[in-house]
Amino acid sequence: MDTILVVNAGSSSVKFQVFAVDGDGRLQRQLKGQMDGIGSRPRLRATGVKGDTLADRAYPIEAVADVSAALMVAGSWLRDELRITPMAVGHRVVHGGPDHDRPIPVDHGLVARLERYIALAPLHQPHNLAPIKSLLANFPSLPQVACFDTAFHRGHDAVADQYAIPYQLYEEGVRRYGFHGLSYEYIARTLPKVAPEIATGRVIVAHLGSGASMCAMRGGRSVESTMGFTALDGLPMGTRPGQIDPGVVLYLMAEKGMTPGRVQDFLYRDCGLKGLSGVSNDMRELLESHDPRAAFAIDYFAYRVGLCAGMLAAALQGVDAFVFTAGIGENSSAIRARVAEKLAWLGVSLDAGENAKHALKISQSGSRVPVYVVPTDEERMIAEHTLSVLWGANSNIKHMRAS
Repeated sequence: MDTILVVNAGSSSVKFQVFAVDGDGRLQRQLKGQMDGIGSRPRLRATGVKGDTLADRAYPIEAVADVSAALMVAGSWLRDELRITPMAVGHRVVHGGPDHDRPIPVDHGLVARLERYIALAPLHQPHNLAPIKSLLANFPSLPQVACFDTAFHRGHDAVADQYAIPYQLYEEGVRRYGFHGLSYEYIARTLPKVAPEIATGRVIVAHLGSGASMCAMRGGRSVESTMGFTALDGLPMGTRPGQIDPGVVLYLMAEKGMTPGRVQDFLYRDCGLKGLSGVSNDMRELLESHDPRAAFAIDYFAYRVGLCAGMLAAALQGVDAFVFTAGIGENSSAIRARVAEKLAWLGVSLDAGENAKHALKISQSGSRVPVYVVPTDEERMIAEHTLSVLWGANSNIKHMRAS
């Protein structure tokens, strides 16, 4: 059976999943795994569809010194031990810039264009591109598809996309892009199945994880996002500040003597929940902590989600539903309850019992705005896109069949 390999590469880990493709173009997840501890304590872990352990092994540092080496080790394990040779590889690429509003086949020219956006997504873009370049060099005939986190938001109206700066800069690409698009696209495609009563309405989706953002959707299409030119904007995140006055950046440079590179590193690595709490960038640790600064970081997070919900409600001119997704949104009933308190003015009434059970619908029956928890699946979205690009626009792919 044909398979598709999905790769999501970060700075110290490479996550991957394998999907089998049957004759009707239906996808079945076969395994998921990751190579983490790259450059420090490399370890390959992988599980099957039922959670059974397929691999758990350590490697010497010199064997997995970078992302490219990690991909080669994982690829060798797939080929040599599981006899899996993918027909194509789909990649998550965070920033597609102004030119890419859909997935696209990979070639050297595309890589060169995407490298221009490294400065706009320094935590993600170089690592997203590393396995692409490695496969181009070592397996040039293997089809690869780049799937962009910005693509889902490319249909925004100009008033949502532009900053109040000279238009020439907009033409050069300085605009609001929005991110986490693969997650939002998956939610948009899934709602007609799990909650058809809201799928065509005005929905706010909160992708709450270490990286966090929110999206306003109307009829399954993005109309506004909390993120902008880079993945620094909007909600506070694990180590990123979210919305911040540009004057703060000027102050750091002029008064604190910080170089642009130091400011960039500071904003991406030392702020957010980590900076607020002084304890951790992990929401689970903050919820368990008795440190008052940890409690403040949690309060701040919920407060900003509530503020952004008001902004997105204004963009939609009303709200028909609110959806939680991603790591915190799917798994933390405590954070969902905190956020729901901030949304009471919109008509949200949470059902504590359903929330504790992580049910699909966690609002009370009389809640004016229903609230849902919908798990996201960016990897399946990437696999679907890869197959679509591979088979062409006229293929009869049966989308989103659950594995």
